[in-house]
Amino acid sequence: MMKVLQGIGYGIVALAVLVVVGLVVITKLGDTVATCATDYTFNVTQQKCVNATNGDPTDPANGAWTNSQYLATQLGSSGLSGWVPAIIAVAIGALFLSYFMGRRR
Repeated sequence: MMKVLQGIGYGIVALAVLVVVGLVVITKLGDTVATCATDYTFNVTQQKCVNATNGDPTDPANGAWTNSQYLATQLGSSGLSGWVPAIIAVAIGALFLSYFMGRRR
């Protein structure tokens, strides 16, 4: 049973690493393709197009940046990462049920 739990732990750690790497890559890719309107420059820390004169921030209007932000949201807490606690609970519950059902036989 401990080997199965260890395997689940390794799987969760691998999923977390993949999500973090995916978030970083998608966010950086979205930052490089962001296009801003005239008199605006892209600010990487805010991830907005900022006007140099009045500091007014707006989102970039191109589809590539919008899609990269959507994908980053889907990988984050509202998407794939949000399912991890449910997966852990179901896996551990199934292990305990199979352990106790196996003992009866």
